[in-house]
Formats: sequence, structure tokens, C-alpha cells
Amino acid sequence: MAGERKQQILETLAKMLESPKREKITTASLAAKLEVSEAALYRHFANKAQMFEGLILFIEETIFGLINKISSEEPEGLRQVQRIVTMLMVFAEKNSGMTRVLIGDALVNEDDKLQLRINQLYDRIEVTLKQCLRIAETQTGQKQDAEAQANLIVCYIIGRWNQYAKSGFKRKPTEFIEQQLPNLL
Repeated sequence: MAGERKQQILETLAKMLESPKREKITTASLAAKLEVSEAALYRHFANKAQMFEGLILFIEETIFGLINKISSEEPEGLRQVQRIVTMLMVFAEKNSGMTRVLIGDALVNEDDKLQLRINQLYDRIEVTLKQCLRIAETQTGQKQDAEAQANLIVCYIIGRWNQYAKSGFKRKPTEFIEQQLPNLL
């Protein structure tokens, strides 16, 4: 039961983050949405930062679970990159509240450690893309700067996520992806 309530709190927080108005979410407003007292929230989480950590953990587990699946299913390095970038855009589109966490928008005025954790997530994505690009380099025999290219791709991803969130979730991250991806690779 406690695990279910914790999950319900995180799902409600994520749902509240989907509001294009970008209002600051307080524990009072979260408790009101759940129709419980703030004390009930604190039985499951020591503070709001822990709630956001729960969302970040969900994001990490989901994204890197899918990246591992793509890497094991797809032997071709460039196809791995294409599928990973597409998956990240689709993830953002399906989880608009999580997109606000991914771009740090929801973390403003929260514990600085949360933004550091998101930065580490970006770094992990970049390292993964760099590995895929090195595989592609070996497969095609074409020399490229995998590190610079992986960084460019991560900047593209973060930019698309930002545009999606800042447009009130109207500009879809997958918009133009088929035309843009070949230019990145």
C-alpha cells in the first residue's frame, strides 16, 4: 500500500508538471491535488527534492533500459544513434511533465543536486552516443570526431526538449526528426 501511495504521489507530480502554465508546484498544491494532508506526503518522502529524485530515477531507468535494448537489438552504429535520438524525442513527447524535469525547468528553486543529476544523465547519453558513433566509424571506415558529434547530437536533443516545453507542449520534439537526423549524422 505504501509503495502504491508513493507511486501515486509521483504520478500526480508528473501530471501537474504537464501544465503549460509552468506554475511552481508546492507540497501544499500537490497534497490538495491528491486530497491528502502535506503530512501524508512527508510520510513517503522526506522533502520535495526526494519526490523529484523519484521522477529522475524513473526517467533514468526508462531511458537507459530502452537504450540498452536498442544497443542489443541493433548492430549498426548509425542506426543505434538514430533509434536512440528518436526514442528520446518520443519519450519527451509522451511524458511532457518529465520533459520539464529533463530540461531543468521544474527543478528551478529546488535542490542543486537535482540539476547535477540531470547533467549526469546528459553526460551518460553523450557517452552512449559517442560509443555508437565509434561503432559506426569502425563499420563504415569513415573517420569522424565521435566526441564532437555526440555533443552536437545531445545539444540538438536538449534543444528540441526545450522548444517542446517552452512552446507549452505544442512544438513536438519528433517534428522534422526524419529530415534533421541525416544532417546530424
